[in-house]
Amino acid sequence: MKILVTVKRTIDANTKIRVMSDNSNVDLNNVKMALNPFCEIAVEEAVRMKEKGDASEVLVVSIGDKACQEQIRTALALGADRGIHVETEASIEPLNVAKILAKVVAEEQVSLVILGKQSIDADNNQTGQMLAALTNMPQGTFASEIQIHGDKVQVSREVDSGLQTVELAMPAVITTDLRLNEPRYASLPNIMKAKRKPLVMTTPAELGVDIKQHTQLLKVEAPAERQAGVKVASVAELIEKLKHEAKVI
Repeated sequence: MKILVTVKRTIDANTKIRVMSDNSNVDLNNVKMALNPFCEIAVEEAVRMKEKGDASEVLVVSIGDKACQEQIRTALALGADRGIHVETEASIEPLNVAKILAKVVAEEQVSLVILGKQSIDADNNQTGQMLAALTNMPQGTFASEIQIHGDKVQVSREVDSGLQTVELAMPAVITTDLRLNEPRYASLPNIMKAKRKPLVMTTPAELGVDIKQHTQLLKVEAPAERQAGVKVASVAELIEKLKHEAKVI
């Protein structure tokens, strides 16, 4: 069984975000970039499946400029077997990503596609669902547990009311939630091995996908800074402030 995992280059989750002075976008100058945390969980789950003997190969795909190869190599160091870099300088929307991935899925004949449920930059949470629709594959989103049973995959997914378990016939699309696993750290030997693993480059045009923009970014604003709180000496003072200053009781 061949598994395809998507990886995205995003701002490191521990980095404080700055907005450009003209509010046109986020300032990426001298900002540390990393593998999207949800994508890291997806890579870890695919590698675990291979270690258990449920998968024969783990293929990682990233879409973007040349810098994306850093995140592909990170995924290879974590245990993936080979990578595909779909190089483009264009701004990629979820629908464009889904169309590109659909072409890769068809060419590679994968049995399972695992994606992070969302990226921490745009937070769209759309690509997995769009890919499932375009390829007519069943989907299990927000997965907190995945089990392979022959040509079926059982997914426990997190919903508002708790957990829902669905069984999907492969090929299928799965998106990962935070509680699915704890990603490993790449060891130095595996980082060195990753440099020698195959990485193929292609473009959207070579895959037959025309990049189209369906949305327009008008303005980016930083969230309003929270005001400092105050300390009170007694419960009576707290109630007084809640009544007359905050006016919540």
